[in-house]
Amino acid sequence: MSLKKGKFTISDVKFMKFAINLAKDNKGLTGTNPSVGCVVTKNNNIISYGSTDIKGRPHAEVIALRKKGLNTKGATVYLTLEPCTHFGKTPPCTNQLIKSNIKKVIYSIEDIDERTFNKAKKILKKKKITINSGLLKNEVKKLYRSYNFVKKKEMPYIIGKLACSSNFFIFNNSNFITNEESRKVSHLLRYQNQGILTTYKTINKDNSKLTCRLNGLEKFSPKRLILDKNLKIKINSFVVKNSLKNKTIIFHKSNNKKKIKLLKKSGLKLIYFNKTLNNNLNLSEILKKIYSMGIHTLLVEAGRTLIYDMLLKNLFNEFYLFQGQIIIKSKKRVNVIDIVRKLNKNFNKSLVETYLDKDKLIHYY
Repeated sequence: MSLKKGKFTISDVKFMKFAINLAKDNKGLTGTNPSVGCVVTKNNNIISYGSTDIKGRPHAEVIALRKKGLNTKGATVYLTLEPCTHFGKTPPCTNQLIKSNIKKVIYSIEDIDERTFNKAKKILKKKKITINSGLLKNEVKKLYRSYNFVKKKEMPYIIGKLACSSNFFIFNNSNFITNEESRKVSHLLRYQNQGILTTYKTINKDNSKLTCRLNGLEKFSPKRLILDKNLKIKINSFVVKNSLKNKTIIFHKSNNKKKIKLLKKSGLKLIYFNKTLNNNLNLSEILKKIYSMGIHTLLVEAGRTLIYDMLLKNLFNEFYLFQGQIIIKSKKRVNVIDIVRKLNKNFNKSLVETYLDKDKLIHYY
């Protein structure tokens, strides 16, 4: 018999940890749906498992329970999130659990989606399925932090990223400040987010590619979103010359028909945005537009001006500050110490410091 740990057994904890790791694998890759981990057990052995598919469906329960030749009668299912109870583009997962003759369901936390919230227990209990919740809930709440924020606020979950020197400067050009290990983590952040926001100034200065270039993950590069009120982006920049259909989007307020035609011919999507604030594109309205486009996790890689403005507006949910070992003495340097001070104030000591070889990485959350 397994040792008890509250109302759950040690085995329950083990299986839920596996489900959490499954959910983490696809986090950020499941579109507007949360990444859920599902583990199916029988006689205390794992007989199947699954996680939410890329783009959000099929759901984890369907993937785990529909495997050919699988006998799930009397099985126990572990889920990181309450199973959905509503009809959307697919039937509710509670239907699949019932159809599979499951004996017991253990999930960690409720789904805050009002169509499902706290409804699964009632539905499954009517079918004589035992159901418990709350297992490893503190760990799972962290996993769904971005999903819960987006559901509540109907705005993208925003992660900022900046690299600076050991003396808190950035170059006014495209020279590298950090080492290869830091750059790999930067690419991992691009892989984990649906969109990446920057300005035409950053594109023109650095000729940024804004793609994920980790081996095997290139296809998960985020959509590139560029703020360019007067369409000053260079036609020969990488993002213009290498734009796939609808993968690069420019928000603008220009009537330059010639430039518009050239950019559209290159495959870029242009969105005319008439709303301004202080003679700039209205960032809050643009973020609402980005959310409506199905981009719910957004990475911001830009220069000092946009990042500091977003810090003043308290728009970042998380921030990654990479600090290289080099000391910048060039006259063409830009001081970002005010950004560091604002980060420390906004996040009030909620941070983790680690090292990537000799670079320092500070994660504010």
